[in-house]
Amino acid sequence: MSKVKKGVRLENVSKIYLDPKTKKQFNAVDDISIDIAPGEFVTLLGPSGCGKTTTLRMIAGFESPDAGEIYLGDEPINELTPNKRDTAMVFQSYALFPHINIFDNIAYGLKLRKFSKQEIRDKVFSMMDLVGLSGMENRYTNQLSGGQQQRVALARALVLEPGVLLFDEPLSNLDAKLRVQMRTEIRRIQQQLGITAIYVTHDQSEAMSISDRIILLNGGRISQIGTPFDIYYHPNSEFVADFIGECSFLKGVIAEQRPGEAVMDVDGRKVSVVCSGEPVVGETREIVLRPEAVRIGDSGLLPCRVELSCFMGSYQNYHVRVGETLVKVADNCPIGRRVFRVGEDAWISFDKECAHLL
Repeated sequence: MSKVKKGVRLENVSKIYLDPKTKKQFNAVDDISIDIAPGEFVTLLGPSGCGKTTTLRMIAGFESPDAGEIYLGDEPINELTPNKRDTAMVFQSYALFPHINIFDNIAYGLKLRKFSKQEIRDKVFSMMDLVGLSGMENRYTNQLSGGQQQRVALARALVLEPGVLLFDEPLSNLDAKLRVQMRTEIRRIQQQLGITAIYVTHDQSEAMSISDRIILLNGGRISQIGTPFDIYYHPNSEFVADFIGECSFLKGVIAEQRPGEAVMDVDGRKVSVVCSGEPVVGETREIVLRPEAVRIGDSGLLPCRVELSCFMGSYQNYHVRVGETLVKVADNCPIGRRVFRVGEDAWISFDKECAHLL
């Protein structure tokens, strides 16, 4: 593929809708600015109604922004119809034609663009090989599994060699195991082709596993942009921390500030946390703790009482009470270690690098 790397830029983009019940206007997308590099895989993530699908549809041309400008490469595209934009969409519903075979489904866009029969044949077979459908060109879509149908939809989009590939929750109709397999395939193909991809999902694990960067939206606004690692371990708000994976929030008071870290008073005991900036001594702050970062034992930093102890196979799942706060603990591979029972007293500890100060 020759024409694959284009960036996408949104500058102060807003979309306003009218609520049919209240008859009041609301901002589905509220003054967002995004800069996506050529060849980057970016996921728009967030709860239902956060604006992620509206943003994707504005990039595709199915919706028009009420304010701001959208660029594909250096070209402003607000006024372009969807078929004039160098993009292709993979839909949640697949949107395949049931009355024609796989070959013709994939070739549909090429025929509209008046490619020669030989060019169509070469491109379609090459794309079928890329998505793992070789030898299935004469089958009809109702003879395919959900995963195979999704591969056809992906091939139909890719065969047009778009500058940007758009995904609107493409795996939500698949079962859990197949979703994991297909998201791996989508990421493999995107990296192999070097194509720019923008992916919409509400599934945090899906976003974490395939993205170069995640754009987390809430209420039509951007909450945080960053790599999966940064958003998971360095959330900038309680919403981001709670939306991405499991976590616990420990309240404490800044007792001392040292270079690169803060000492906090949590229920009368001192704990150290790595931090950026200069927290003010005496202010109340929260520590974000991921379950896998917390250890449980007969000694440690903070005393606790066990309220839940459940074997999950690869880890022992605990809920412990530290003062008035519930803390989740994932004790990985608990073989050979003491298993605490409900009602027992214990201690938790964590490395200062594995805690995050909000």
